[in-house]
Amino acid sequence: MHVISSAVRYFLLAGVGFIMLYPLIWLIGASFKTNSEIFTNPGFIPQEPTIDGYIQGWKTSTPYTFATFFWNTFLIILPKTIGTAISCAAVAYGFARFEFPGKKILFATLIATLLLPNVVTRIPHYLLFRDLGWLDTFLPLWVPSAFAGDAFFVFMLIQFLRAIPRDMEEAARVDGANTLQTLIYIVVPMLAPALISVCLFQFMWTMNDFLGPLIYLSSVDKYPISLALKLSIDTTEAFQWNRILAMSVLALMPALVVFFLAQKYFIEGISTGGVKG
Repeated sequence: MHVISSAVRYFLLAGVGFIMLYPLIWLIGASFKTNSEIFTNPGFIPQEPTIDGYIQGWKTSTPYTFATFFWNTFLIILPKTIGTAISCAAVAYGFARFEFPGKKILFATLIATLLLPNVVTRIPHYLLFRDLGWLDTFLPLWVPSAFAGDAFFVFMLIQFLRAIPRDMEEAARVDGANTLQTLIYIVVPMLAPALISVCLFQFMWTMNDFLGPLIYLSSVDKYPISLALKLSIDTTEAFQWNRILAMSVLALMPALVVFFLAQKYFIEGISTGGVKG
């Protein structure tokens, strides 16, 4: 009876998992179809597999190949992720471990920014970056993250720190370590799972960000993948869906690879961060 119950449970889980993954499976299969077969064959297995979508899609309709847009995405993601990890760890450490005048007000203000929709701050940000002369550069995408502009990550790290005893930090101070040394050599190693979660979130959100680059970047040679995929869709004439799907698959690969490589630390960081509020 127990064996039958387990078999039914796994069968149901496998069925639900397949339904959830089917759009991704279909996307991968359709990327190997011809443009006409995508509309005639609803299944995910191509009848006449071809890599023409990948070859032609990689060339794009611009003077640049898709490699340029991948490189631009990397140039946006790397500084933004590193800046987020450093700034948010420092700010969270200050809120979690120190008492200072106005701490409660500042923390309440930080939490209040989580309630603001991004669209509310788009115009003020645009006007600020325009006056600074940063339009059509990567700076508007980098700088806010370098100054702990993502309140969610700060709050997440604060919750993680509250669950960590202070014994090792106090021992380091007794040995003569200053605040910065304590943060770098004691706190950051203990924060590693949470910091990996922060970096992973930021990586995926930046990969999927369409509105930010669309607002601040105007030169095609600076476009990331998200905007490059939009360039592949020309509303004035028929376009090749297999090319778009093929490049969509390539655009998904970095996020999937990074997620599965960091999955263990990601789950640990999320679960530990919610132990104590």
